[in-house]
Amino acid sequence: MPTTLTPVPLAPEISLFLVNRPVGLFDLTGGEFRSDLPPPFWAFAWAGGQALARFLLDHPHEVAGRRVLDVATGSGVAAIAAAHCGAAAVAVTDIDPAAVEAAHRNASANGLSLVGHLDEPQVVLAGDVFYSPTVTPKMVATLRAARRAGATVLVGDPGRGFFPGHLFDLVTEYVVPVPAALEDTESLVTGVWRLKGN
Repeated sequence: MPTTLTPVPLAPEISLFLVNRPVGLFDLTGGEFRSDLPPPFWAFAWAGGQALARFLLDHPHEVAGRRVLDVATGSGVAAIAAAHCGAAAVAVTDIDPAAVEAAHRNASANGLSLVGHLDEPQVVLAGDVFYSPTVTPKMVATLRAARRAGATVLVGDPGRGFFPGHLFDLVTEYVVPVPAALEDTESLVTGVWRLKGN
């Protein structure tokens, strides 16, 4: 799949290998979703990840010197922002091994590195993770477990239909440029949210 190292629209301090033509997610999979081969979420700079990255770049104290885990990393944009801000160590997870590889490749392109595994993260990041009724309860359970273990949990979400807003406090909002072929619009108002309680 052709990608080009491109500055992130909302966080141009970071560049990612992104799809270099105006296509939608499923255009890259022959127009269909196949459960055995996840679509290439990592090839796009999604709104939630961009918002998290911008927030961290503007507030580096949120992650500086701390162990950070980026869940469902996609391109790795939030993880790379955390590393850029001086996190002690940053790891990524994703159900798609190609996304984990992309995040490491993107970090390297920015002169940064991610670790392969991280115990007891102090900050957990998650962008654009509440996109389906089956994924949302699993993600809520994962994030709440991290919060109970003492981690700060920050989520970037542009109002996806399954976002459980009652569990979060809004920290800030951004108008995020997005590919029209991906989102049917050229920008999305996207919140950065902090998971409540423990």
